[in-house]
Amino acid sequence: MLLYRITHKAFSHSLFAPGFSGRWNSDGKKVIYTAESIALAFVESMLRRQGSGFNRDFNTMVIEVPDTLLVTHVELNALPSQWRSAHDYRPCQQIGDKWYDRMVSPMLKVPSAVLPEAYNYVINTLHPDFAKIKLLHVTGLIPDDRIEQMLKK
Repeated sequence: MLLYRITHKAFSHSLFAPGFSGRWNSDGKKVIYTAESIALAFVESMLRRQGSGFNRDFNTMVIEVPDTLLVTHVELNALPSQWRSAHDYRPCQQIGDKWYDRMVSPMLKVPSAVLPEAYNYVINTLHPDFAKIKLLHVTGLIPDDRIEQMLKK
């Protein structure tokens, strides 16, 4: 399986997890957020950046995950009604932290809060199977300039 991550050029040449909190992890949990497609990774990145740092500052990471690795799946219908909130990540963090601490699988497949019909994959960098996940290559991020212009407004 191939996964995608849009990240600043300075951090795009290794699978690095700083441990910052996110929707599916609390502070100190070393995970990497990825998406099932470049398009989803781009939309997630643009919303997270909200106009700070523009396209030429970022790269697309292509990550290879062996199909044999176990993936824990969070079902959309099992999530609380406010799981998509941009202001309160606690319900999702509780799910993600429980998965992270149990170390059952190296990846957590979760619905995207931006497009719930699409999926992101959270990778636990401390799981023993993390070593099997590889950065295949990195490409420049070159979307249509009109997208960047919309964000500058």
